[in-house]
Amino acid sequence: METKKPVTAIIVGGGHRSIAYADYSFDHPDDLKIIGIADPNKVRCKMAAERYGFSEEFCFESAEELAKQPRLCDVIINGTMDHQHYETAVPLLEKGYDMLLEKPFAVSLEEMNDLIAVVKKNGNKVMVCHVLRYSTFYKSIKERLIAGDLGDIINIQMSEHVSYHHLSTSYVRGKWANSDICKTSMLLAKSCHDVDIMMWLMNDTKPKTVSSHGSIYQFKPENAPEGAGTRCLLDCPHVDTCRYSAKAMYLGHPDRWECYVWAGLEDIDDPSLALKEKSLREDNPYGRCIYKCDNNVVDHQSVLINFENGATGTHNMIGGTAKSIRKIHIIGTKGELYGNFEDNNFVVEKIVTEAKDGFVREFYDTNTMGSEGHGGGDPALTEDFINFVRTGEQSISCTSIHNSVPGHLAVFLADKSMAEGGKPYNCDFSQY
Repeated sequence: METKKPVTAIIVGGGHRSIAYADYSFDHPDDLKIIGIADPNKVRCKMAAERYGFSEEFCFESAEELAKQPRLCDVIINGTMDHQHYETAVPLLEKGYDMLLEKPFAVSLEEMNDLIAVVKKNGNKVMVCHVLRYSTFYKSIKERLIAGDLGDIINIQMSEHVSYHHLSTSYVRGKWANSDICKTSMLLAKSCHDVDIMMWLMNDTKPKTVSSHGSIYQFKPENAPEGAGTRCLLDCPHVDTCRYSAKAMYLGHPDRWECYVWAGLEDIDDPSLALKEKSLREDNPYGRCIYKCDNNVVDHQSVLINFENGATGTHNMIGGTAKSIRKIHIIGTKGELYGNFEDNNFVVEKIVTEAKDGFVREFYDTNTMGSEGHGGGDPALTEDFINFVRTGEQSISCTSIHNSVPGHLAVFLADKSMAEGGKPYNCDFSQY
């Protein structure tokens, strides 16, 4: 039998998400081979070349430079920052590459429409990295719905609790804190996974109207402790008592968010704790007072969706919680399902009139894939992308760019609604 050649790929944007997918090549060299990188950061280019074993001639400064070359591989793994997805994807799609594209694939309705048009014109196979679809937890829930365990869905309730250290690191001090810079809202950057899951589970019906409310509740100057400084380790008397002190959060847990917090030191091999402390005192953005940053994205938001068939769905994003949790509760005409992603299990309660309690309960343990990224979603998504490129077949979880549209549209309209005091907006799919 003929041996399949590995799908060859070039990384565009050498951040940790791209690396998570590209590392699939180590365990599956017959399926994926990384042959190059495009990234303006020379340190990351050098690290990728050493990691995957390609030469310096396959290191490019940008997607535009790469697009000027003859086509060099089968696919692009695009893990650039959110606001760069559109500008880096278009020239490479026009070149004919297929693409694994990190979510969100666009940061505005206009970008989404243009990108869909480019893909339609060129016939590219593009898959969006909604990795939660590939986790055993959500995939098992989808299977129960397909099997008809709940009947027709009446209502879906979803919530995402963003832990205090994740919220403060990524969405107050970090890369996704200011929408004027990162070009994404909190809902788009953090919860487009969850809204996509809701659309995927509803499957045969699309959202009809969307409304939303949210605000910055905690992290604003008026909530700073009296006498607080501007940098925790430099001029703040609360450095040893504030729960959001950079000393406790980042020196006390130097490995927890290292890919973000110590990015400025990545050219130094194994930087010392003293060097990390020095960076927090000086120019490291994670050393700033949590209440005196330039953040403008909300720390909590609620979304209400009315579907075309009359079903409803809600998603609540709440930041600053003790731990990260994703919860789901689905109510159907034949029963209900509830569980949470972190526990990796859920319960189905089916209506059975003759049963003693009027229902029967079934417990599903989906904790079978260890601690790999996103509940096993990262490697499963990469495997499915390779199969999608090779065969064109779409699995139950496949996140082709076309079936990622409803979730993105719902998020764009939710943010527009929130900005206008909760005004409902209609979803128009006529051009898709």
